[in-house]
Amino acid sequence: MNKKNIHTGKLFLITSLIVLILGLLLGVLASLNYILPGNLKETLGFISLRPMHVSSVMFWIILGATGCVYNGLEIINKKKTANALTLIQWGLWVAAIIGILYSYITKKFGGREYWEFDPLWALPIATAWLLFLINFFRSAKAIAQWPVYVWMWMTGIVFFLFTFIENYLWMIPYFREHFISDTTIQWKVNGSLVGSWNQILYGTAFFLMERISGNTNIARSKLIFSMYFLGLFNLMFNWGHHIYTLPTEAYIRYIGYGVTMTEWIIFVRIIYTWKQSVTDIQKHYHYFPYRFLLAADIWVFLNIGQALLMSIPAINMYTHGTHVTVAHAMGTTIGINSMILFAACFEFLSGKCESFNFDIKRLNRVFWFSQVSLFIFWFSLNIAGIKKAVWQMSLHQVPFSKMMEGLHFWFILFAIAGFCLMATLTSLALTLVKAYLGCMINTRRQKSSFFQETSLIN
Repeated sequence: MNKKNIHTGKLFLITSLIVLILGLLLGVLASLNYILPGNLKETLGFISLRPMHVSSVMFWIILGATGCVYNGLEIINKKKTANALTLIQWGLWVAAIIGILYSYITKKFGGREYWEFDPLWALPIATAWLLFLINFFRSAKAIAQWPVYVWMWMTGIVFFLFTFIENYLWMIPYFREHFISDTTIQWKVNGSLVGSWNQILYGTAFFLMERISGNTNIARSKLIFSMYFLGLFNLMFNWGHHIYTLPTEAYIRYIGYGVTMTEWIIFVRIIYTWKQSVTDIQKHYHYFPYRFLLAADIWVFLNIGQALLMSIPAINMYTHGTHVTVAHAMGTTIGINSMILFAACFEFLSGKCESFNFDIKRLNRVFWFSQVSLFIFWFSLNIAGIKKAVWQMSLHQVPFSKMMEGLHFWFILFAIAGFCLMATLTSLALTLVKAYLGCMINTRRQKSSFFQETSLIN
C-alpha cells in the first residue's frame, strides 16, 4: 500500500462511520430487551449487547475525532499526514475493536464501567494513542502561531492518554482494595475522558466555523481562547458532579458544576455570534456542515438545561443511576458530539470527486427526521427515568416488576425512536461512505485509463 495515496484523516473518518453503523444496530437490538425481555438471551443477551453498543459509539467518537485532527492538520499544512506510524495507529485500533467485540461476544469481561472488556485490549488502544500524540506534534510543529483549535486538539490528545492510563489504576491492589477511592477514580475518569474528546471536537467545530465563514480571526479571539481555558479547566475538574453520591469534599462538586455550566453557555454564545456573520452564499456552500453545527448548538442548549437540574444535589439523588442519566449521555453523545462529527464528515469527505448536492432533498429529509427521532428518544428516556426516580425514593414502593410495567409505553416509544434514529444516522453514514468509496474507485479507473492511453500512444 502506497502511503502517498492515503489520506489518514479520511481513513479514520470512514472507519469511524462503519463503527457507528455497527453501534447503532447493536443499540437497537439492546433496546428491544426493554419491550421483549430475554431478547437474544441464548446468543448475546443484554449483558453483551449493551457494552458492545456503548463501546462502538465511543469508538465512533474517538476515531472520528482522530480523523478530524488529521484532516485539519493536512489542510493547515497543505501536506499529507500519512506515514508508517499513522497506518500502524489505524491498524492497532482495528485490532483492538475486533478484539473487544470478541471479548464481549464470548463474555470475557474484566474492566470497569464503559470499559468493561478484557483489559488486555487496552494495550493497543494506549499504544495507538501514543502514536497519535507523536504524529500530532510532528505535524503541529510546522504551524507558526497555533490558532485555538490546534491548542484544543493538543490538550484533548495529551489528557486523553493520561486519563486513559489512570482508568486502569484499579489493576493496582492499593486502589482496587479501597472501594471509595476506586469508585471515585472510575467516575472521575469517565468525566475527564469526555472532557478530553470534547476539547478535540469543540476545536474541530471552531475549525469548521473558520472554514465556513472564511474569517481567520474567529480562532484567535479572546472569547474563544476563554472557551479553551474553561474547557481545559473543565476536563480537569468537571467530574466533580459525577460523584455527588460519594463521601467527598463538597467544594469539588461545586467547582465541577460551575465550570461545566459556564463552558456550555460560552459555547452557545460563540456559535450564536458566528452564525450571524455567515452570509447566505457561505451557508449554502457549506450546507450540511453548517446545518449540523446549528443542530449541535440546539442540543447544547437542551443539555445545559438538563445538566443544571441534574447537578443540583437534591435532584441528583433522584436521577442518579436512572434513565435520566442515560438520556443526558445520549443527548451529549448523539446531539452534540455526533452532530459535530457529521458536520466534519460532510466537510472533509466532500471535494472535487465527492459531492452531496445531487441528493440534497433526500439528505434534508433525513436530517430533520433524525432530529425529531433524537428528541423523542431523549424525551422518552427522561420520562422513564423520572418515573423510576420517584419509585426508588418512595416510602411505599410497588414491586419492581409493577413499576417496570408502568414504563412499558415509554420503552416502546424509546425503541421506535431508536430504530428511526438508527435508520436516519445509518443513511447519513452510508451516504458518506458510498460517496468516498465511489470516488476512490472512479479515481483509480481514471488513472488506469490514463496509463492505458499513454501506453497506446507510446
